[in-house]
Amino acid sequence: MEQMTSFHSGPIHTHVIPSTTFKTTTFVLQMRAPLEEETATERALLPQVLQRGTKHFPSRLHIQGALEELYGASFHADTVKKGESHVMTFRIEVANEAYLKDQTPLTERAFKLLSSILLHPDSADHAFKDDYVKEEIRNHKQKIEAIYDDKMRYANMRLTQEMCQDEPFAIQALGTLERLEKINGASLYKAYHQALLHDQLDLFVMGDIQKEEVDRLVTSFFTLPVRHDAHSIKAPSSKQIDSAKELIEEQEIKQAKLHIGFRTHTRYGDEDYFALQVFNGIFGGFSHSKLFINVREKASLAYYAASRVESQKGLLIVLAGIDSSKFDEATTIIHKQMEDMRSGSFTEDDLAQTKSVLRNQILETIDVPRGRIELEYQHLIGGGKGSLDDILQGLEQVTMEDVIKVAAKIQLDTTYFLKGKEVS
Repeated sequence: MEQMTSFHSGPIHTHVIPSTTFKTTTFVLQMRAPLEEETATERALLPQVLQRGTKHFPSRLHIQGALEELYGASFHADTVKKGESHVMTFRIEVANEAYLKDQTPLTERAFKLLSSILLHPDSADHAFKDDYVKEEIRNHKQKIEAIYDDKMRYANMRLTQEMCQDEPFAIQALGTLERLEKINGASLYKAYHQALLHDQLDLFVMGDIQKEEVDRLVTSFFTLPVRHDAHSIKAPSSKQIDSAKELIEEQEIKQAKLHIGFRTHTRYGDEDYFALQVFNGIFGGFSHSKLFINVREKASLAYYAASRVESQKGLLIVLAGIDSSKFDEATTIIHKQMEDMRSGSFTEDDLAQTKSVLRNQILETIDVPRGRIELEYQHLIGGGKGSLDDILQGLEQVTMEDVIKVAAKIQLDTTYFLKGKEVS
């Protein structure tokens, strides 16, 4: 696996992954800040407004035309939650001119376009254009409202809000409708300027390109305003649970949603993180897992049943779609699977199969530039030690005893049940 080289270009922490496997060059800029109620909505909206036009490309149509001129380069921007961090991501992928007869400097032009979108937005008097902002606010409102229509996402949101009260993780990555109504061109520009001044900036570059060329591009085209201290982002705390909570709500739905949240007390970068990944694979992460086989297949209690790990926060979430009348039966059998994991009621074959699936997942992820960069970034902000090769080795070394030990740490926190209203 190609090794990544990291260095600083001014305030930007730059990471170059040299690779001749792909005929493209991929740039990904990550802008990271603490997840806060006061800024989440603005930060979620910003990437969409920045794509509306720049000083050099005054409309979305001009930006699209510039991408097409770069042999169909692609651009994507969004905002996501990673643990208790809020990360704006800007990605551009372009063909490497070294593999084309036309020697137009595509890589440089693509990076200049990325710089124009981020650093030279179409604005005036310290404000974004109101018509752009209003239109993107309407679009963003639809995204937030869509959560309420997607009952699986809604149940996950409500579980998180209840489980992580008074913790930043309860804040939604998209922000809130209440905050959205208060945004205008000037207030959004202020949030944008604060991000440039204070966000932790990481630029990842993957392709057949040298460190020196990347440094030249950043130095030439990425001039930032004079920055103050970058955000200090604390690692999420591990919360001990004295007593578990249960919340039941009703809506007019046909399929009830049962979401159960556990505290793992293990986060990315911890010594037993690999054991937790293997635990989750056996418990509910894959089609050979206990939840899938025993809850869905054998007992026929769920339309789906699975679990996932919030690795940057230290949570385990169980998700199941069930009949509203099956709450007691479903929760009983789900907790039985957890007890079986704690008691070691799984086999060496389960362990080996799960390791194999996890290994294949990682290899598939790093087989594309976007996936490799995402994994490297998670490794970076999670405080992971060593290289990605060490991840594969760490998974392989997990034993049954390691899985039982990590299972013993897991605590039930909150059960959330969204059931259908009873017909009178």
